[in-house]
Amino acid sequence: MMMSNISAVCFQGVFDSSGKEKRLRGYIKSKVTEKRWCLMVSDRHLFYVSGPSHLTSIDWKNTDHQRSVAASLVQGVKVLEVDHQEKRKGHEALAPPWWEFFHFELVRPLVDDDSWSIFGAIYELKPPHSSLGTEHSVLEDENSPHFVIAFRGTLTMYDLVSRDLNLSLKLIKNRLHKTSRFETAMQAIRATVGDAGDSSSVWLAGHSMGSVLAMLAGKTMAKDGIFLKSFLFNQPFVFVAPMERIKQENVKLGIRFARSVFTAGLAKAVNPTWPEQEDPFFGLYEWVPNVFVNQGDDFCSGYIGYFEHRKKMVEIGAGGIERLATQNSIGSLLRYAVGKETEPPMHLIPCADLTVNMTPSRDFKEAHGIRQWWRENQNLKSETYRYR
Repeated sequence: MMMSNISAVCFQGVFDSSGKEKRLRGYIKSKVTEKRWCLMVSDRHLFYVSGPSHLTSIDWKNTDHQRSVAASLVQGVKVLEVDHQEKRKGHEALAPPWWEFFHFELVRPLVDDDSWSIFGAIYELKPPHSSLGTEHSVLEDENSPHFVIAFRGTLTMYDLVSRDLNLSLKLIKNRLHKTSRFETAMQAIRATVGDAGDSSSVWLAGHSMGSVLAMLAGKTMAKDGIFLKSFLFNQPFVFVAPMERIKQENVKLGIRFARSVFTAGLAKAVNPTWPEQEDPFFGLYEWVPNVFVNQGDDFCSGYIGYFEHRKKMVEIGAGGIERLATQNSIGSLLRYAVGKETEPPMHLIPCADLTVNMTPSRDFKEAHGIRQWWRENQNLKSETYRYR
């Protein structure tokens, strides 16, 4: 793990102290006792080193600002769990700046029942008071949230890896909605919407596996007629090979066309009179989440082709075929065909404001990371897709 700038400062005295072994050992022991947290501090956990500290004033109409704040709150959940694991409290805690900088307060963390790990958090916007009524005006801004519910991605440290990887398997099996984590998240979301009194002031945000949780929660609420503004960072697009790496457009188009025809044909074969109430997208056509993907991230780049292909199919007059194809996954249709219990694929949606980061990444870790979404000078391409 990279030693942070602060960590280096903490131990500067050690390296500058006397060369006598006994004295050096005593000095190190005292410093470790006083500043134990320095050992595990990474730059990516420090808001004023890695966060968007340049956003000293938030314009809630600015979509770049909205994205940066939402991503920072997601990072705040991750650092909150790291603080929990490292037993950092009070002035040693690293997480608070990730929300306090933007005038949010932590209402409460969301904790797994079995592992006691923090996987999410509820934040409330608390603008500073002023004689000019700043707080009142900000909270009445239709573009600002009152509450944000954020979910972290997978952590591969401590003893959390088995729990988080188990959830990844639930995703692959399309069973995430059966987990206690999802139940806890839904209880928190419904309670928060009730407290807010206005669902338009409640945002959802998540990264990686956390974005899967946010998407599933958003879809569940949408089917109840409640449409929450959602920020889904690096949402995994499962069961699809990384076709974005294929450079020949005709090859990609041919593969996608063949898959669409096969999927649509299979859907009609297993249920020739597919009724509206069994439409996997029923109730979702008015919900348009913000989906953020990186072209170099094989986990999420499938959304690029998913929406671009549907657009092309509509243009060539094959929209009906693609409508059936995009509503279903081959795996869920095969389970349905043999009489097994099946659920609509949780990663498929009919509409999205899709933002693609076209900036070249050094490696997969950077392409899949959350930090790209608050960095300045990124090459972002956005397009809205709305289909029925």
